Amino acid sequence: MPTQLPLVYSTLGCPDWSLERMIEEAQADGYAGLEIRVLDGQIIPSDMPAARRKEIRDLMRQNGLVIAGLGASTRFSSPDPAERRKNQDELKRYLELANDLESPMVRTFGGAVAEGQTIEQTIDWLAEGLAGVVETAAAQGVTVVLETHDAFYRGQEVAATLAKVEHPNLKAVWDTHHPYRMGESVADTWKYIGHRLAHVHIKDARRRPDGEWDLVLLGEGEVPNREVVDLLLAKGYSGYLSAEWEKKWHPHIEEPEVALPQHARVLREWMK
Repeated sequence: MPTQLPLVYSTLGCPDWSLERMIEEAQADGYAGLEIRVLDGQIIPSDMPAARRKEIRDLMRQNGLVIAGLGASTRFSSPDPAERRKNQDELKRYLELANDLESPMVRTFGGAVAEGQTIEQTIDWLAEGLAGVVETAAAQGVTVVLETHDAFYRGQEVAATLAKVEHPNLKAVWDTHHPYRMGESVADTWKYIGHRLAHVHIKDARRRPDGEWDLVLLGEGEVPNREVVDLLLAKGYSGYLSAEWEKKWHPHIEEPEVALPQHARVLREWMK
């Protein structure tokens, strides 16, 4: 049973930083590497030029850091088959990029339920879309991870999808906030997706009186992240914990110079 889990942080947390600055912060805080969602001021593009790919590989290698995963924006919930195929093709390009950047996984979303559709139909479309990319994933040596997000915010919906595509290169990523805010317990999320869990996004938040949520520093909200960490250690999970500070989407929250060291410090305290 592991007593410590490797930590990385999502580059959503520092959207204005250069890669060099991201690396400097990772080293200062003891992170093993980065989860790349934003790079060079934009969502990481699937068609990144070859020269930039080499620069990134070289920088990460030279500094002894990993790229734990790439964050794609692909979704498969559109009623339009052509739109779903377009997302399939885009996800395949991300898988090739991940191979090039020596990253083991690419995150995908499922998507929201379209107007007039059901979650059951959406699960079928998503499963169909993912089934169409898993062989590419295997050929590239990369795993596709489906996040608890959008209409698939609970482990229950993610599990229902994964059950339709039994493949070693298709797994789950647990964003700790979304299942909790939708009423799924930590134990139930693990029950649904623990056997196919490859990655974990850690974030904390506090519910406002109007029902919306404010992102807060780790341990200052109500998301049961410490319970999640304790469970992961007890169950023998050995993947990454990724601090996902969503500064890109919420510019008003604390600066990365504050949030990224704080997340690393708190997570290490919890794992002692």
